[in-house]
Amino acid sequence: MDWRDIPSLSALRAFEAAARLESYSAAARSLNVTHAAIAQHVRALETHFDQSLMDREGRRMVPTRAGRRLANDLANGFAEIAAGVRTLMEARGDGPISLTTTQTFAENWLMPRLSGFWSGCPDIPLTIHPDDRLQDLRRAGHHLGIRYGRGVWPGVEARFLTSANTAVVAHPALAAQLPEDYAATAPGAAQMLTTLPWVIDEGYGEFSSWLSAQGLNQDDLTGTRLAGNTLVLAACRAGAGVSMQPHAVIERDVEEGRLVLLLEQCDAELGYYIIRSPGPVPARVKVFTDWLITCAAEC
Repeated sequence: MDWRDIPSLSALRAFEAAARLESYSAAARSLNVTHAAIAQHVRALETHFDQSLMDREGRRMVPTRAGRRLANDLANGFAEIAAGVRTLMEARGDGPISLTTTQTFAENWLMPRLSGFWSGCPDIPLTIHPDDRLQDLRRAGHHLGIRYGRGVWPGVEARFLTSANTAVVAHPALAAQLPEDYAATAPGAAQMLTTLPWVIDEGYGEFSSWLSAQGLNQDDLTGTRLAGNTLVLAACRAGAGVSMQPHAVIERDVEEGRLVLLLEQCDAELGYYIIRSPGPVPARVKVFTDWLITCAAEC
């Protein structure tokens, strides 16, 4: 490749910002340049490629089909550049560890234990980003992620952290509405639970699989469907309905009597995994990873 055939990075960066924000003015503010500079860069690229890259639609500047394709490629390229720069800077070991995990796991498993890490390693800064989406760790700038599943995700290395045996739980007052002869080990236990109201996390994919294994489906249940397990747990703790949860999330609620365990099912592969991008591991990240593993082993 002859690098002389590639337009200036300033022009490409200006165009990517304009296409993403659909505004020359917004792109100018984000790059701390003038509106005229953005427009000039876009015109220069259109001349270079001999085709239109942006069209006006009302007050917006919208990329053409060719412009959208170029903008997507540029966004990916700039993200890779940024990730490479972060990787090199992190090798110095003076930045905080960035961890992403689900809101539910952060609130119910990680945060109650984290004071132990801060007490033992006060010189290692840590930032936590609760997010239920499975992100590209390298591009998002995260050293580690903790995710729920079976440990198989493309492009990352996964290490088992703690089991996530599924548990069906309810507030004690709601559980008391079950027949006196209810027993978790009874063959029809799952069917008996359908007589109670449920609160269901719409994003909890394992729930449908569990129901199918019991010969049930969601149409057999009455109750409320909520977006996000934080809301589901709050409703369950308040007695609004029965809920299926990873055991690691509700173990303290059960131990302290806020919830009653009605059913439990084990799965050797399903659990929470520590994930990271392949490559060298900064020393401070290894210290935190080892602490997580030790902490989980003590549970």
